[in-house]
Amino acid sequence: MKNNKEMKNENSDNIAAMGIGAMIVFIALILVAAVASAVIIQTAEKLQQNAQTAGEQTQDQMASKVMPLNIVINAAGTLQMTWELAPGSETIPWANIEWSITCQAGGVGADAGTFASAGTNTAAVSANGGTTGLPGQVYQTTLIAANCAPATNQNHFLTLAAGNSGFTYEVLTYGSSVAQGTVVV
Repeated sequence: MKNNKEMKNENSDNIAAMGIGAMIVFIALILVAAVASAVIIQTAEKLQQNAQTAGEQTQDQMASKVMPLNIVINAAGTLQMTWELAPGSETIPWANIEWSITCQAGGVGADAGTFASAGTNTAAVSANGGTTGLPGQVYQTTLIAANCAPATNQNHFLTLAAGNSGFTYEVLTYGSSVAQGTVVV
């Protein structure tokens, strides 16, 4: 039979082994928690960066675009467009603003150009001068529609692109009259 002293040493050894085991489990839990928190922090940073990038892209798409106020038939084959840049836009050079008019489905032809070019199938800025569109100012531009001239009871489609940013689509609705001064937008 074991004596009392041997039993006491054996109990102490068992308690010490249990303490060391608990300490190892505790350290393992701390390491797992540290790794998990690092993964969570890294994921949160990545999500924040993605959200910021998406927000900036959305702001560029929505803010930097041309907003037509009205479009009126000016003369045979020409449209007078009054427009401004969307609120929050940055300045946009005329050469970076492109337009195109597409004829009604089934029709033939299209017209296109930039606000900087002049001559046939192009737009020439006629009001406020300069070579750059500024937010908060109203401009007038003459669109020459040689291939898609205004025609009674038809719809043509105007697309405006401001650089690599926003696009604007308008339906040019021609009613029973295409006389000078008729409002189509």
